[in-house]
Amino acid sequence: MDIDASQYAEISREMLESDNWLHLYDRGAEYLDKPPFLFWISALGMKIFGMGNFGFKLPSILFALFAIYATYRLARLLYGEATGRMAALIFGTCQGMFLMTNDIRTDTVLMTWVITAVWLIKEWDVNRKLYYLLLGCGAIAFGMMSKGPIALLVPIFCFGSDWALKREWKKFFRWQYLLGILVIAILLIPMSIGLYQQFDMHPEKTVNGLKNVSGLRFFYWSQSFGRITGESPWDNGAGLDFLFTNMLWSFLPWIFLFIPALVMNIRRLIKRKFRLQPEQEWITTGGFILAYLALGSSRYQLPHYIFVVFPLAAIMVAALLKDIFDGKYPRLARVFEPLQGVLSFLLLGVTLLIVAYVFPGGPFWIGLWCIAFIILLDVAARKKIQPKMFWLSVTAIMLSNFFLTHHFYCRLMDYQLGNQMAKYIERNKIPAGDIIQYRMQDPLNAFHFYAEAVISKDSFAIDSGKYVLTQDAGMKSLQQKGIKGEMIKAGKCFRISELRAGFLNPKTREESLQNYYFLRIK
Repeated sequence: MDIDASQYAEISREMLESDNWLHLYDRGAEYLDKPPFLFWISALGMKIFGMGNFGFKLPSILFALFAIYATYRLARLLYGEATGRMAALIFGTCQGMFLMTNDIRTDTVLMTWVITAVWLIKEWDVNRKLYYLLLGCGAIAFGMMSKGPIALLVPIFCFGSDWALKREWKKFFRWQYLLGILVIAILLIPMSIGLYQQFDMHPEKTVNGLKNVSGLRFFYWSQSFGRITGESPWDNGAGLDFLFTNMLWSFLPWIFLFIPALVMNIRRLIKRKFRLQPEQEWITTGGFILAYLALGSSRYQLPHYIFVVFPLAAIMVAALLKDIFDGKYPRLARVFEPLQGVLSFLLLGVTLLIVAYVFPGGPFWIGLWCIAFIILLDVAARKKIQPKMFWLSVTAIMLSNFFLTHHFYCRLMDYQLGNQMAKYIERNKIPAGDIIQYRMQDPLNAFHFYAEAVISKDSFAIDSGKYVLTQDAGMKSLQQKGIKGEMIKAGKCFRISELRAGFLNPKTREESLQNYYFLRIK
């Protein structure tokens, strides 16, 4: 999906094609934004499985699955086997997980490395086996190579808050940390060399509209901390509430359990006068709160930035549910059992209504919708399926995302211009090197990726025999210049990552679409 996922896929494709694994290029231009780890594993996936969706997405999906396992291991360490299993399933079935494995981002891999680091360092803290600490620090390094210093900060937030509240000051000063820092430093060397060679050694390059840009400073400071200090030009005016507001949908169906879990943990800490006993933990709550404050302080935020601490949120919810199911909070049980039941049916019902209205399906899909409701009713009716509110929530979110993935998103992609054009030129055997994109408002990242070539832009000469892909403004410009072409294909498209009510409404969709034209120059 344009913009980000297809851009990352194209960068990975160019990396594989050039066999240059340290210097990043996006459609042939210098790329300085995200660190290289996602591109490394995606390029490797495409080298093994071939160019396309499967090779690009499989490595990230495998990482997401391992994040579920790491969540289970950490929760088992903190609260026991039952809570560990529940935490893994809560995390694996939150809406954000379905989204990040459909629309691949760097956050998928970042989240995996961070929760893996927290789990392994906690294993070291409990079992005193040094290799756990070194592996945990290795996970931090790879997390930094996935999305920057936040991969180091979240584990620090987790353990720093936990140890401080337990007054375990000696744990802040251990000689083993020097070995951990050494592991991190060594693993970061290849990426740092690549940044230095590509940018620091070439101050004459213009990158993101600037000259004399330091790749090392950008990665270790500007990209993360610069958004808080104002040094970074990125600013979308998001406030401290932005990430929480987006959690209301991205952590469904567990968000209404997460809020009381967070409030109760904070209230319990206040009652204990901010002092915990050794057997208690603040890794999850402290890590979540401090990471949220750090991420929420940025002047530029997107909804998926908070996904990195969803494993911690899942463990908090699992711990609360374990207490509820053990009879510790009977009043909460009386509130949340019917609430989660109603939410489950609403979640599936609203999803099906939206999907059916936006992209009406035929008898086949209507039959599947009926089967989905029968499954949910069956789970609600069977007495042997316990605890009821837990399994109803799991079933509803999985069924909802079955239809979102296999119907809604598939139909959306029909309106993405890059996909349409790549299929067309492949079917008609049109060389990608003969195509010029002229005054396009569409990012076309998907076109480059699926065409397996960088499609030339406006500045290239529009010669006879060349093909031009353009839109209304470009068509008008060509006519004014007296450039004539044979209309090969014309159609309509939409930027599907920026959904609007006008597009989602079938009655007004046609008005929201943009025209595109594919010409062969005479």
